[in-house]
Amino acid sequence: MTYCVALRLNEGLVFASDSRTNAGVDHVATFRKMHRFAQAGERQIVLLNSGNLATTQSVISMLRSRCQHDAPHLLNVPSLYDAAVQVGQILREVIARDSVGGSGVDYGAHFLVGGQIAGERARLFHVYPQGNFIEATEDTPYFQIGESKYGKPILDRVLDTATPLEDAVKCVLISFDSTIRSNLSVGLPIDLFTLHEGDLHPAAPRRIDERDVYFQSLRRAWGQGLRRVFARLPPAPTSGIGTERDEKPGH
Repeated sequence: MTYCVALRLNEGLVFASDSRTNAGVDHVATFRKMHRFAQAGERQIVLLNSGNLATTQSVISMLRSRCQHDAPHLLNVPSLYDAAVQVGQILREVIARDSVGGSGVDYGAHFLVGGQIAGERARLFHVYPQGNFIEATEDTPYFQIGESKYGKPILDRVLDTATPLEDAVKCVLISFDSTIRSNLSVGLPIDLFTLHEGDLHPAAPRRIDERDVYFQSLRRAWGQGLRRVFARLPPAPTSGIGTERDEKPGH
């Protein structure tokens, strides 16, 4: 399983992905699910992926191969929209190729495609296995793929487009902590990348593992804070719960 999340906020973009894949509890491996296509000062494009590992690796390999040719590719397309179109096209090609024969294997995959190209604002897209896609908006400022349900509540309660990037990063890491605690198929390390609006010379992605001091302090503080808040909640009424009403049939 996988968990990836990407945010499109007024200040820029946040991307995060875990790196665990498994084919059963006795076969767990680590694969990077964050991929960058960048030209310093001109464009920064980030892809996150979930789904069939063979499909996602084929798509990334084909995208990188095309960057060596004169045809349109992620390092020369004029907009992020065109980047999402290309990812969708290649994804359809790979699934159509590998699914011939009807083996019953699910070759589907999802991609989050975001970043900024000089001359336009930062943008974020969710590309589906069918090759079509949607774009993040003010009403929907983030996308999740993979094991999304455990990390979604904190994102819904905290995030909107005006959230500062620093707060958004905290929210994303808490979302990952909640997911890791509830699903063993999602695990460290986490790849984290932030892109400030207009900054086409960002720092490299950060890899967060079990030795990361900030992540460990954040998850401890979050757990302790939840317990303190829970303890201060008003007691639930218990009188009358579980008793039957003394009424005659039909009343």
